[in-house]
Amino acid sequence: MNLPDDSTGSQTALAISKSLPGKDCLRYYPAHRLMAWQPQGMLDDLMLDQIARWLVDIEQEYLPCQRFVDFSQLTALAVRTHHVFEFARNRAEQFTGAKSVRTALFSDDWVSLAVARLYESLMEETLIEARAFFDLAKAAEWLAIPANVLRLKDKPEP
Repeated sequence: MNLPDDSTGSQTALAISKSLPGKDCLRYYPAHRLMAWQPQGMLDDLMLDQIARWLVDIEQEYLPCQRFVDFSQLTALAVRTHHVFEFARNRAEQFTGAKSVRTALFSDDWVSLAVARLYESLMEETLIEARAFFDLAKAAEWLAIPANVLRLKDKPEP
């Protein structure tokens, strides 16, 4: 995968994402080895299952990379607690990477932040280091990626 041209040396030039096969809210930032997911609308068990299947497939091509999940565009949350437990258990079992990866879960809403924190606690002692954030700048710092990248405002390349 080619990196975006950065003849100017600016961080903005490096914040070019590529669309990933699957949902429109998925993108990859090759310069930062970052996979980003920004679910929109209602997050329910079905959407969680779809992203799990997609992750298993895509991880083979993009490993190792960091992950960023932005819950700020959700309008409703309808995941069952036991489904989050099941999702976390399956992710830990299905992850095939030899090295750990970081997953930052950002939310500007207390309810989705609680779900993110639940996932964080369930992923302890696994190769997927998950951490929930209410502050985007802190998520960027933890991932060692410029905060402007995590705003997901660039237009993805096809």
